[in-house]
Amino acid sequence: MAVAYERIADELRAAIRAGELKPGDRLPAESKLAERFRRSVPTVREALRALRDEGLIEKQHGRGNFVRRPRTPALRSNLRHQWEKGRAREPLAERAQTGATEHDTGLTVGDLVFHASYRTIEAHRDLAEAFGLPEGTALLERTYRTRYAAENAPFSLVTSYLVHDLIARNPALLDESNEPWPGGSQSQLYSVGIELDRVEERVTARPPTPEEAAELELPPGTSVLALRKTSIDLDDRVVDVSDVVLPGDRTELLFTTPLERW
Repeated sequence: MAVAYERIADELRAAIRAGELKPGDRLPAESKLAERFRRSVPTVREALRALRDEGLIEKQHGRGNFVRRPRTPALRSNLRHQWEKGRAREPLAERAQTGATEHDTGLTVGDLVFHASYRTIEAHRDLAEAFGLPEGTALLERTYRTRYAAENAPFSLVTSYLVHDLIARNPALLDESNEPWPGGSQSQLYSVGIELDRVEERVTARPPTPEEAAELELPPGTSVLALRKTSIDLDDRVVDVSDVVLPGDRTELLFTTPLERW
């Protein structure tokens, strides 16, 4: 038999799913809900907490509880890397028309807000091992955030690392104001004569850090997908290492493996 708070949650959940309460609608105050359901305010709060844990509502400080707006989903396929490579040498006007985020979400360039920041760092042990280089090697750390203009949370948290000496001969690659670079990282690498041979990706699921949960606006209990992308050139050198944190509530990963005929 359902306890009192579950019955309240069931009725509110049904109203949300039926469209009686629409995304962005504010729920009645806790005291009003207590009167409506003839239950105590603590019981109402338990029901609201259950709905927040499901990602159906969100609490805005000082304003109350609102029906959560669905976030724009992203479909990330492993075929995106060949798609990016095919565009790397296209004319600027062609490359500027769309990018990887647009490819993954179906949005247009004008729908997106993009931010990039660069800094030079020394490779710590994990990155040095990933690149096969000595600790302390100079790397260009690049942090990216891209979001839909109608939403506050980015699609992912991206930190990319390039070997500084490999790209320094094109000063434009060291300047964050040149972002977003039409054609993305493969086009950037092409500008210094680097062609990728393959891309390796490792994905693990884990709980988010408090900072990740806040920036991605994750409902309580939502996991993230932590993706380590390693880009390797024709000379078998690791030329780019990227750490990508993807929100588990709106990211789908699609893996397609072409098979050779018998």
